Parts: sequence; structure tokens; C-alpha cells
Amino acid sequence: MDENTRYEAVRSRDGRFDGAFFFAVETTGIYCRPSCPAVTPKRHNVRFFATAAAAQGCGFRACRRCRPDAVPGSAEWNVRADVVGRAMRLIADGVVDREGVAGLASRLGYSARQVQRQLTAELGAGPVALARAQRAHTARVLLQTTDLPITEIAFASGFASVRQFNDTVREVYASTPTEVRAAAPRGRGRGGRRAAPGTGIPLRLAHRGPYQAAAVFDQLAAEAVTGVEELSGPRGGRTYRRTLRLPYGTGIVAVEERTRGPRTSTGTRPGGWLDARLHLTDPRDLTTAVQRLRRLLDLDADPYAVDERLGADPRLAPLVAARPGLRSPGAVDPLEAAVRALVGRAGAEPLVRRYGKALDAPCAGLTHLFPEPAVLAEAEPGGPLGALAAALADGTLRLDAGADRDDAGAALRALPGLDPAAVATVRVRALGDPDVVPPGTEVPDAWRPWRSYAVQHLRVAGELSR
Repeated sequence: MDENTRYEAVRSRDGRFDGAFFFAVETTGIYCRPSCPAVTPKRHNVRFFATAAAAQGCGFRACRRCRPDAVPGSAEWNVRADVVGRAMRLIADGVVDREGVAGLASRLGYSARQVQRQLTAELGAGPVALARAQRAHTARVLLQTTDLPITEIAFASGFASVRQFNDTVREVYASTPTEVRAAAPRGRGRGGRRAAPGTGIPLRLAHRGPYQAAAVFDQLAAEAVTGVEELSGPRGGRTYRRTLRLPYGTGIVAVEERTRGPRTSTGTRPGGWLDARLHLTDPRDLTTAVQRLRRLLDLDADPYAVDERLGADPRLAPLVAARPGLRSPGAVDPLEAAVRALVGRAGAEPLVRRYGKALDAPCAGLTHLFPEPAVLAEAEPGGPLGALAAALADGTLRLDAGADRDDAGAALRALPGLDPAAVATVRVRALGDPDVVPPGTEVPDAWRPWRSYAVQHLRVAGELSR
């Protein structure tokens, strides 16, 4: 997409491109999402950026009207298997905050200098700047939705010091942390989202374009493992809840099935959001938990690109027309996804009962965390499960956000007892591969690079078994 096309997207306030790029206005010093409802600036005053971090690095602050930090993530990072895509997924998972740039580079198999150079060349911002932009967004969410002390929010957001936190918030939002908190909608009325004590952190999980929540929730219901997951409520108004194992602690999330969206008079469809609530034992896990939920629900997908390609096929056209925006769910924990792909739902539930860590404070039907691979490797040392768990525990098999999909596929195929169907499931669910076909399924090459979504259409329509 060239800059003239981007400007046309800004002029038409086209929400399809929210998160795909950002634009900044030289005369105001503000950067926005493409669908910003403000008056369109003149072309010669506009600059375009691939990331919010690049705009911030050039001295622009976030628009208070369109809130560009709250857009869906770019679908490009989930699709791409190169080092930039892998780096972006790891940064989103909080790796830079936990392990620094050196840890990021080590996971990618490059030097820190190489990673810095590649990210800066393509995105206009290095890993530190990208992580800093993410911290600023986390800080705003915590400031506006919780009553945590500001000092606690600074460290929970990933900042190394309160001074760094204050400086960043001022630069990004042109306000002090106290002013950002004071600007939040309050109360139970329209727009009020501040969390009451003990009710968790309220979130809006934004998505791009249409979202087939019913199909996603149907799949989650069919696969739910007792003790770890549960669904309640009638179809169309269900709530999905599950436990989360996170880097600093644990969490419980509740996501509502009903999608919501902004009112628009432009005729464009900028997308909407799913309401969610997070209960965390350590607020430093907020960014990681949100990103993992986004992968589970496939919220950063680009349904316009997927539907355009698949909708052109005579076989898939009526399915796409019936369910525009159908998603391919992922997983909150790729290690858990791999084990579940091997043993299935019936085999996973006994593992949870025997080896899952019990929650300190069970919540209704949520009683355990899914067992860790190291625990399973020790408890079930023989057979395919033991081999898979041992490979996950010792790092022979990597399925984290930055894992190389081809290397992971080769490692999976080398394990005993893991058939091609299970390997394909792991590639889709744990690695987020958008172009996977189960063995024995004949599909045309014209469906590339979205064959995982094509298979999902066929399954939801009942033409393929799950």
C-alpha cells in the first residue's frame, strides 16, 4: 500500500486499516488511527507510520479522540514467519519486558544488533521503543480501569522506574498519569468502565471488521476441559471463562460472546470489541494475558483479506457470505494446546485432575491450571505423552510466540505417536499458522495463504469433521 492509498483510507475513515498503519499530523503533533473521526488533515501535513512506536519516536502524541493505542494488532505479524513477524509476536507477549533485548535476540537466534537493525529498517522503531509503546498502553488501561496506586501501575506496566513511567505517559498522552486517570469515564452509566474492587480489570478486546463470535464460542464449548474452562449462559449471550498460567502468576478471564461496536455514519465497518474481565494475581501479567487472549480468539486477523480471497472461490463463496469474518481460534498456552492435540478432550480432563495445579482460590467450576509439561514428563515418562512433554519441558520443541513454524513442525513430526492430524492441529492452534490443511483433505492452491480459515469454513458448515 503506497502513501496515496493510505491517505485515501484516512479520507474515507476506513476502519479496515486500523492497526495496519498510523498517520500523524505535522501541524498538531498528534497521531491517529485511519478511522479517526476528526477533520481529515491536508495531505502535505500527513506522515504515515507502520507502528505507534515509530510515531511516538518522532515526537507525536496519541489522539485522545480515536485512541490509536486501542486498535487491533496488525494481522501481518501473525501471518509472517520471518524474523520481524516472530519478533513482533514475542514483543507483544512481553519478552522484552521480562528478558530484555538480549533475551529477545536469543530466542530469535540473532544478535541484538541484527534484531535492532531489521526492526528499525522495516518498522521505524527498535524493540525497546516497541515495548515502550506497549507499556504506555498497558499503563493507560490500568490507570483508567483500576484504583491501583500509580507507583504500582508503573511497575505493573513494565517500567523500570516511576520517573520513566511519568515521562513516557507525558510524551505519549500529553498528560500526567493523574490527568490520564481523571479523564477516564466513570460510574455505571454509558462509558463507565472502572473496576469495582474484586471484579477484575474490564477490557475491550478490539477486532477488525465482522467477527463470528457464535462459531468461536461453539468451538470453545465443544473443547472445554472441566476444571480449566467453562461456558455459561444461553447461545448468543454466553460467557467463556478459563484459568491462565502467566509469567508472574495466574489469572482467570471471562469473555462475553456478544460483540459490540461503535456507531458510525460513514458506512465503513471499523469493527468492534468483545467485553472481558481479567483477574490477575500479579498485574505485571496484564499485557501478556491480553495478547494470549487475542491469539485464542484470533482477534488480530484481517477478515477483509481472508474473505476476499476465499469468497472468490465458487465452493467457498456461499460459506463466506453466510459467515463473514469467521475466525480460526488459537490458544492461550501453546504447550497446553500441543498436549490437548495429542490426548484430546477426554484425555486432557484426567490429566488436569491428577497433575493440574489447584488454584488457591477456586472460582465456581474453575479449579485448576492445566498441568505443566515438566510435571507431565515426570509423571508420565513413557509413551507419546511423555515424549511430547519432555520435548516441551527441555526446549527441544519450541512453540512460543516467536518459534519458527517449520522447525517446530519438524520437531513435532520427529516425536513418537504424534500423527499428521495432531501436528496440523498444533500448527494452527499453538503456532497460529493461517495456511494449514489437515492430512487427507484436498483443497486448491488458490485458497493459499488462508487455508486454515477455509478449513474452518468447511468445518462450521459441517462439510468436514473437527
